Amino acid sequence: MMKKLLLVAFVLFGTAIMVAQTTFTGTVKDASLGEPIPGANIKVSRKAVGTSTDFDGKFTMTVTDTPPFTIEISSLGYQPKTVEITTNNQVVEVSLTENATSLDEVVVSASRTPERVMESPVTIERFDSRAIKNTASASYYDGLENLKGVDINSGGLTFKSVNTRGFATFGNERFVQLVDGMDNASPALNFAIGNLLGISEVDVKSVEILPGAASALYGANAFNGIMLMQSENPFNEQGISVGLKAGLTSQEAAGDNGYYDATIKMAHAFDDYFAVKASLSYLKGEEWHATDYRNTRGIGETYISGTSHADDPNYDGVNTYGDEVSVDLGGAIGKVSRTGYREVDLMSNEAKSVKFNGAIHYRPLGNDRVEIIWNSKYGRGNTIYQGQNRYSLKNFFMEQHKLEVRGKNFFVRGYYAGEDAGDSYDTRFAAININSKWKPNSDWFQQYAAAYLGAIPGVPASNHAAARAVADTGRPEPGSAEFTRLFNEVTSDPDLLTGSKFRDNTSYYHADGNLNLRDYIDWAEVQVGGSYRQYRLNSYGTIYTDNDGPIKYGEYGVYTQIQKKMMDDRLKLTASARYDKSDNFNGNFTPRVSLAYAAGEMKNHNFRASFQTGFRNPTTQDQYIGLATGAGYILGTAPDNIGRFSTTTTDSSNNNYTLTGEDVLNRGYSAASIDADNPELVKTSLVKPEKVKSFEIGYRAALPLGENKISIDFSTYYNMYSDFISNKNVVVLLDENNTNPTLSELRDRDKVRTFSVKTNSTVDVNSYGVGLGLNTKIFNGFDVGLNYTWSKFDFDQAKDPDFEAGFNTPEHKVKAQFGHSNLFENFGFNVSARWQNEFYWQSTFLEGTVSERTVLDAQVNYTIPSIKSVFKVGGSNLTGKEYLSAPGVGAIGSQFYISWTINN
Repeated sequence: MMKKLLLVAFVLFGTAIMVAQTTFTGTVKDASLGEPIPGANIKVSRKAVGTSTDFDGKFTMTVTDTPPFTIEISSLGYQPKTVEITTNNQVVEVSLTENATSLDEVVVSASRTPERVMESPVTIERFDSRAIKNTASASYYDGLENLKGVDINSGGLTFKSVNTRGFATFGNERFVQLVDGMDNASPALNFAIGNLLGISEVDVKSVEILPGAASALYGANAFNGIMLMQSENPFNEQGISVGLKAGLTSQEAAGDNGYYDATIKMAHAFDDYFAVKASLSYLKGEEWHATDYRNTRGIGETYISGTSHADDPNYDGVNTYGDEVSVDLGGAIGKVSRTGYREVDLMSNEAKSVKFNGAIHYRPLGNDRVEIIWNSKYGRGNTIYQGQNRYSLKNFFMEQHKLEVRGKNFFVRGYYAGEDAGDSYDTRFAAININSKWKPNSDWFQQYAAAYLGAIPGVPASNHAAARAVADTGRPEPGSAEFTRLFNEVTSDPDLLTGSKFRDNTSYYHADGNLNLRDYIDWAEVQVGGSYRQYRLNSYGTIYTDNDGPIKYGEYGVYTQIQKKMMDDRLKLTASARYDKSDNFNGNFTPRVSLAYAAGEMKNHNFRASFQTGFRNPTTQDQYIGLATGAGYILGTAPDNIGRFSTTTTDSSNNNYTLTGEDVLNRGYSAASIDADNPELVKTSLVKPEKVKSFEIGYRAALPLGENKISIDFSTYYNMYSDFISNKNVVVLLDENNTNPTLSELRDRDKVRTFSVKTNSTVDVNSYGVGLGLNTKIFNGFDVGLNYTWSKFDFDQAKDPDFEAGFNTPEHKVKAQFGHSNLFENFGFNVSARWQNEFYWQSTFLEGTVSERTVLDAQVNYTIPSIKSVFKVGGSNLTGKEYLSAPGVGAIGSQFYISWTINN
């Protein structure tokens, strides 16, 4: 009996296998060259089942699906194809056509629906894994700078700030960076810290950048542009990928230092229902040392002559801190500043980054019609941030956790973002408080004055150097045991009166969703969506006015978009509108409308025009900051923050005096009017959202050029800003009864305190520019790219003397690339060059001219298909001429690397 049962089971099982399994084979070739395409992807439509071609472009695949069914064949840079499998053991011969130009690439971000770049209603730039292989930059994130209209300001080796269309800062609050749909900004700092929590190089599927206002679809703060970074889906891209990179950085100040960058990604689909992915990255190197010791007029001011106290007793060096403490000793002595410490003695300059990304994907229907995703990201690292001061972000930690349900026409997601400042600290306050601990300021200046006036035997009178030597007696030298003790004490103390620690655990919760109604409405493509975010500010009183506990507030938005094609799909009309409301401000309505027309017999001439509006809610810092800076205070002006803020200080008679937010708003004198010898009492308004109206026209074309095509992408824009969020510098007298102070009293540091107040300028600011990109192939496959960007802005300074726009963008930029992905068998190369003219940089740290520069990068790569590996050798800034991306940062030297990438 048992033998009969086993026989029946064996027959049934074998029959099931024979019926259920379908095997097919094939070859994938380049349509124009006839050569095999190794690494092409073959997958069953809407399923996770797939394989890839071998070195000869061949593949064999066995599936459990029963014919007929459809397979998809794709490869980066080629137009995908679908083939129907109708029988078992079918042989498939497929020729893929290479995209004629980059305008054939498909993007999603411009309209939240797939469309070719050629058809996009607005300007868009794209970067994918093929571009990563070809980029000459040391990382794909650095390589974004080669895109048209994209700027990257380097605050350090790992701190990169992406920007488009002007008004750049290292803390760029006007540009949004989304990673797998999650806002990558630090909850407290309000901007993305480069790629600290971004995607590792072996996990990037695509990067899309929309320059200009995008608030109509993406909400508040997508004001100057938005970058959407998408990682790979483990259902579609499986296996183990490894990236190993090693090299050195070379800088005159820091010397030659090694750096290492290693990453691994593992992805696996267990079946059509369940897939997982995990990636881990580690980077270590040496920061660009900041060693600018030129003299300045003070924090946020400009350069003046001198490089040390030997040139100026009141010396205040750019990258020297503690020398901001200055006293006018009167008479023949004049103003004198304390001896400071250099930045290189106040931070380790170790650049480090560790990040982990894990995701679980579940498809309850066994196909991609519905997918549930849990995604967790962690990032920890060391870097340098330049704001009002220079901050050493040490062991800075960020985490994000997302639950998302997405389908064919919708997504709903919610995520949490939190941070821990770790061991971060303010280098300026570190030096100031180290000085005050080893010798109080009052003692130091008394000793200086006594020595200069000849009151100390053996010390020559009227000699600043001798007087400083007396006052500096007992000063701990960098590296000494006493200096290390004081440094550790100060950098672990979050009270800025005695320490410098940056303490923060700010977080937020965010939810958003989108529904495309294409299955319910057929006369047009209609989308609706919305978002909600709640902030929880928690700096323990070190940044915000949250001494008495966390500050909470929220904001929400809803939007809709209609897209309609007409005239044989030549004319595309897109209209969208969004309404946003924050707890602290009135609601904002932001419409957008665009027209795109495809002309020519082949629809290869695309003309577009758009009108967009955008707005920017004041950031958490604009609203609730209450921070001492060493030169004064920064005050946010949310309605309830005015009552929250107060600070107790000492007046000229050594009496304690309390200043409140109301004092700052109502008793402040314009700093610019004091500088102009005409003091003016000003009433500072509470901060409110900033708005922009943007007009853009553009043209894209793919024109014949011999056997190839040349792509042209031209755009011009005009932006009109109102209620521009800015800092207004005011001086508040430490005597509320003195309603008619003299000019000398307002300039006496012992009798006043200076505040940088968050508010809006009444000046209308306009910016405008042009972008032109050309790309083609020449000489049988050489890729040539050239782009030019012109940027300009204007406003009437006389209407608001205290206002600084901080455009911080060169007027002219030219970028060029030349390379070949397969110059001869498996060998490729790429060379890129960037030039920009000089421009003026404005910031709360320092102002000055950024010099003209030309940067040359290059790489060669060799592919070994049999081990699925790409080897690359390259370098950045090969001319070796160091440059500053802004005053105060470390000079950027050269970077050389060799890498090995395995995609299995």
